[in-house]
Amino acid sequence: MVNKPIAVGVLALQGGVVEHLNLLRKASAHIQSADNLQFTFNEVRTPPQLAQCDALILPGGESTTMAIVASRLGLLEPLRTFVKVQHKPVWGTCAGLVMLAEEAAATKQGGQELIGGLNVRVLRNRYGTQMQSFVAGLDLSFLGDSGKDDPFRAVFIRAPIVEKIITEGEVDGSKGSKVEVLGVFRAEGQQARLEQGGEAEKGDIVAVRQGNVFGTSFHPELTNDIRIHVWWLRQVVDALGHGK
Repeated sequence: MVNKPIAVGVLALQGGVVEHLNLLRKASAHIQSADNLQFTFNEVRTPPQLAQCDALILPGGESTTMAIVASRLGLLEPLRTFVKVQHKPVWGTCAGLVMLAEEAAATKQGGQELIGGLNVRVLRNRYGTQMQSFVAGLDLSFLGDSGKDDPFRAVFIRAPIVEKIITEGEVDGSKGSKVEVLGVFRAEGQQARLEQGGEAEKGDIVAVRQGNVFGTSFHPELTNDIRIHVWWLRQVVDALGHGK
């Protein structure tokens, strides 16, 4: 018996939408036949399209633009409900990570609307302009043995980082899962960046998870490496109970 297809959406307001869809389709081929699963992948631009989704990706792009367009389309509150009330699986890359943070530093004048869901403060454009983009190998242990033996070639473009994990009580209504640090970028001579209970860790926090919400500073969709997409789809399957 084949389960009802799992509907995964990609917020299609701006940014790397097609790239995510392409890697999702490739990643799904590695798990759906073995686990008797089927997926559908769709662009999301309206509240009714969002309502049809079991999980969602917020792609890289320009977070301020994405927030403005989402507000004009009446999507901000449905997105907040999707993430923080319905607790559906969500992944944000680069600008998507900014959108999913509870707080953002170095925003444009007047700030910007955020969806929230991750109890973190992000620092936008940590590494400078688009001309200062770079690729770096990351050891991502959550990918299992392949993450340890074969570093993930992460693409950083005007990337944010997590500069603070916000403890429970600092955010109104904050409760539930703690923030897990899943990826750290360490450059030679880099100073400690993360504030956490008065302690600091060396390196920049570039991948985090809190319950149903996952965020990466970098752009896995701009590579041919499907490992993170495969991992995330498996998290979606487990969250929806299809893997049991």
